[in-house]
Amino acid sequence: MGQLAVPVEAARVTGPEIQGKAALLIDQKTGAAIYALNEHDELYPASLTKIMTCLLVLEAVDEGRLKLNQEITATPSALEGLAEDGSTAGIEAGEILTVEELLYCLMVVSANEAGAILAEKISGSVDSFVERMNAKAAELGCENTHFMNPHGYHDSQHYTSAWDLYLITKAALEYPDFMRICDTSSHTVPATNSSEERQLNNTNFLIRSGRDYYNPDVHGVKTGSHSQAGHCLVSTAQHASMDLLCVVLGADRVQKEDGSWWTYSFDYTNKLYDWAFGNFSYQTILKEDDVAGEAPVSLSSTDHVTLRPAKAVELLLPKGVKPEELEKAVTLKSDPVEAPIAEGDVLGSMTITLDGEVLAEADLLAYTSVEASRIRILWRDVKNFFSTTAAKIALGVVLVLAGISGGWKLLFSRRRYRYGRSVGGGGRRGVYRGSRRRR
Repeated sequence: MGQLAVPVEAARVTGPEIQGKAALLIDQKTGAAIYALNEHDELYPASLTKIMTCLLVLEAVDEGRLKLNQEITATPSALEGLAEDGSTAGIEAGEILTVEELLYCLMVVSANEAGAILAEKISGSVDSFVERMNAKAAELGCENTHFMNPHGYHDSQHYTSAWDLYLITKAALEYPDFMRICDTSSHTVPATNSSEERQLNNTNFLIRSGRDYYNPDVHGVKTGSHSQAGHCLVSTAQHASMDLLCVVLGADRVQKEDGSWWTYSFDYTNKLYDWAFGNFSYQTILKEDDVAGEAPVSLSSTDHVTLRPAKAVELLLPKGVKPEELEKAVTLKSDPVEAPIAEGDVLGSMTITLDGEVLAEADLLAYTSVEASRIRILWRDVKNFFSTTAAKIALGVVLVLAGISGGWKLLFSRRRYRYGRSVGGGGRRGVYRGSRRRR
């Protein structure tokens, strides 16, 4: 069994106040959700959409349908309908760029046209690519997601949730090229057939040194914003062996008295990371060689078998929580467990809870093998046979026949006793009791 997410209610520590529409903080090492706000609400993702677009491009590369160094020519149809005031890398129709450079344009400066160009190349049309986006979302278990385009332009039917964005980003992070590209603070696109080299600066100020929000622990992933979506951000951070992923949706951007702007998607993300790093730590709850209990055994001269976890269980817990505060409940597949038992057989599971909330589950295995007793198995099989309906009917028939046979024998014996002779004597009237004299 895999480990479960830690419910927010079990955290025992108060998180920072977030004024955005939704927020989610996940410990990637254990899958624990240590902060959640409206994580399943359907909201507009803006350019966070491009995480899915990038995922599908890297999937196509991994499957051999594309190559990172493959050149693509931007077509007029791919650039059609893109808003002039949207984020762009200035790519023109007829311009030739590699798949890799288009991905830098997509993820570093959030170029909308790069998403459309890649979508058309992979699926033949943007509409067909969008169908693939929705199919992939369903495949990943996204339950509150529906895409209408590959870049994030506003559409009332284009939405997702903080939780679904976590699932999509988690899948994208399986490709090393994803983080390599989206964690780039700046990138130079070489000159093309219609443009001089371009300098791309990442829209994510958390990874841009010199910015007010810069955080050296943060890596990637993607920004997104428009008037309906607010300011959104997906990022990751690593500190003191902790590996977190954060999603903030629908945050505000306000102008300060000095005329500068303050973007709360960056601010809230930093506060969530600081809170988590300061208040949580990993604790090893179970080791693989721990004794996790005993299971009674039948059909053997051994009356029990020791249990151990299938794997170590490590949880991210509030620093004040002690291991002895956790409740561990064992559930056996059968009680007792029938021999023979092989070492490593799954015999049950352990559920670990805190304050009534399930934190993790782990399979429990037999620590050693247990041999069965042939005599006990034979006796069990005999009892099981005679407990079946067919056996009961057969036994009843045998008893009835035995009763009839006994009745006949009793009747015949009484007749012999009464008449002093066998009723089957062939009609003879007497019995010779001496020698016959010869004449």
